[in-house]
Amino acid sequence: MDRRAFLKNSALMAGAAGSLPLFKFMPAHAAGNRETLIVITGAGPNSMDIHREGTNRPSYAIAVNLYDRLLGYGTKTLDDGIVSYDYETLVPEVAESWEVADDKMSALFHLRKTATFWDGKPITANDVKWSFDRAVTVGGFPTVQMKAGSLEKPEQFEVVDEHTFKINFLRPSKLTLPDLAVPVPIIINSEVAKAHATDDDPWATDYLHRTPAGGGAYKLLRWDPGEQTVYERYDDWQNGEVPALKRVIIREVPSASTRRALIERGDTDISLDLPPKEAADLHASDKINVAGVPIENCINALGLNVEMAPFDDKRVRQAIAYALPYKQIFDAAAYRRGRMMHGGQSFTPESSDWPQPFPYDTDLDKARALLEEAGHGNGFEVPLSINLGLAQWTEPTALLIQESLGKIGIRTPIDKIPGANWRTQALVEKSLAMHLKNFGGWLNYPDYYFFWAYVKGHLFNSMNYSNPTIDRLVDDTLHIPVDDPAYVPNIKKMIAIAFEDVPLIPLWQPNLDVAMQKNVKGYEYWFHRQLDCRPLKKA
Repeated sequence: MDRRAFLKNSALMAGAAGSLPLFKFMPAHAAGNRETLIVITGAGPNSMDIHREGTNRPSYAIAVNLYDRLLGYGTKTLDDGIVSYDYETLVPEVAESWEVADDKMSALFHLRKTATFWDGKPITANDVKWSFDRAVTVGGFPTVQMKAGSLEKPEQFEVVDEHTFKINFLRPSKLTLPDLAVPVPIIINSEVAKAHATDDDPWATDYLHRTPAGGGAYKLLRWDPGEQTVYERYDDWQNGEVPALKRVIIREVPSASTRRALIERGDTDISLDLPPKEAADLHASDKINVAGVPIENCINALGLNVEMAPFDDKRVRQAIAYALPYKQIFDAAAYRRGRMMHGGQSFTPESSDWPQPFPYDTDLDKARALLEEAGHGNGFEVPLSINLGLAQWTEPTALLIQESLGKIGIRTPIDKIPGANWRTQALVEKSLAMHLKNFGGWLNYPDYYFFWAYVKGHLFNSMNYSNPTIDRLVDDTLHIPVDDPAYVPNIKKMIAIAFEDVPLIPLWQPNLDVAMQKNVKGYEYWFHRQLDCRPLKKA
């Protein structure tokens, strides 16, 4: 499919959506019911257990709404009036108070004595320890995320008494306490889980995969994988203000154009996962509220695998950086939803802000000169791999890149990889030469991003990039506070190397766009990109 055909077909799909019938399973009265919220999303959870191997991003919403953590993040109001989580403010959830030891090597957490799980059992320090032991032991994503906060082994976690829990730190780190507020360190009803554990499954992963055992603000009423997830309010929740909404129904609607049609017709309260074009159109109409926030510590980018020729030559990577049609991509693929990441003024960063625009802009003459200097004056051919699971932005972006690189002799047949296979090929095997990628770090620090995306062997370094100076700077910076005299200089050095070596070429910082009816109040933007239903209400 060429660029014109793609754009034409996209327009036709959007136009046809308005004639689609209302789904038979969508209760017509629900959108007008003040106690029931109807949400539509492109994909739903594949597990009720965030600790399970292969759990997808929509499942993070289960951890947020059905489980509690020791701590949460506060909120702040952005310049445009949207409420966002506040990374710099930690607030109580199960722990009503906490204190860090004078030597910065441990912390005590005092649990609410009134908090209970759904079955009425009190939440105790034994439940917290069992849950944390599980998170650092099961492996995969949850264990790595806990490790990011220096939470690495069960021996660190100590039950002082029924309502006092202690964490012994491996090192002082600015990441430890914030890591307790991300979705992973959920608190599970250990008595229920242990009752369903076996010798082969000591952490009850089979049971918790389908049956949550929590004490969060909502309980699971129904889960039909691939169709719907239904939450019901836990009226005795003690770890925050009891939600206004009694029930939340989340329907899976794969078609973005259908999701747009349903929100426009008033048949749903909130529509998630809208592509930039749909979000831009809805925002312009002013009939629907669209909350659009650039996702912190996140970039849509072009990755170049430095272990595959000709990308082992920095001059080739720079040539491509000068050849990309940044403005066209931002206009036609991002629909100007987000922030541009090109056109920086200098190869020496003036600040430690991340992400920030790279010092490249479209300059085909510079690109050709660099290719000639690198011995590729006649160009070359290399596949451009895209994730079909993110086709709403990867496909139009790839077509624009293909067209522009063709002008300097680089031929890029588009390799379309199903979303189910992408993680293995791009992130585990790291076998893709040129590929479009997205990564956003939960803990909002530049060094955290570099740890994941620029250090050799780490999961999101799909470029196979290796630089001993970057490795040293990350090691020296990752755990120190931001007011340490070495912090900002180290971050600037990392960014300068990224500018020069460009194994990853930023395209834009994407928005998280959420469309909702005007009577829906209380929406909050969260870094995990899922809907926190607890503060929502309908006027």
